[in-house]
Amino acid sequence: MSQPERQPFVTLTSTYVVLPLDDVDTDQIIPARFLKTTDKRGLGDALFADWRERPGFPLAAPDAVGAQVLLAGANFGCGSSREHAPWALAGWGLRAIVALSFADIFRQNALKNGLLPVVVGPELHRRLVEARHADATACISVDLEAQTVGPPAGPRARFDLDPFARECLLRGVDELGYLLARLPDIERHEDRHEGRHERTHD
Repeated sequence: MSQPERQPFVTLTSTYVVLPLDDVDTDQIIPARFLKTTDKRGLGDALFADWRERPGFPLAAPDAVGAQVLLAGANFGCGSSREHAPWALAGWGLRAIVALSFADIFRQNALKNGLLPVVVGPELHRRLVEARHADATACISVDLEAQTVGPPAGPRARFDLDPFARECLLRGVDELGYLLARLPDIERHEDRHEGRHERTHD
């Protein structure tokens, strides 16, 4: 799958894939042999390359096609720091990872690359796993504006997110894009500041 263009993330309702494992590290997400490239394109095809051939691997199942959410266990994205991991996940077509917890560096890399990491509690996590096992077409809804996640018709839970990262995701921009969009405001501020500075030294 190709790397999608970054787009605003406001609300998302999608089928999801359950990867019922803890401590999934970045070397499993994108093996080291794929790190030579600095191009995001095509990395989705290498996602979990060493696990893809395993019988029953969830992301290789036919019913995983089109899913935009991955439901993982605890400490997702641990191990070495590599921005290629969120590149590969997004390149496969995922827009959000829902997990019991994330490695901090992976979480930051995901947010910088338009991939939303959502932490949920054990009870909601269990219900989501059970719903997906009972029905391969089960969906999950993520509302970034309200910061809630859960089944479309069921009770949802609130999740926390850094306000600046949330704003960038809602706008569909990275940090540089956010600054560039505010360039006119920055220039007006600098002009006012420069004017005050000149008057002070007259």
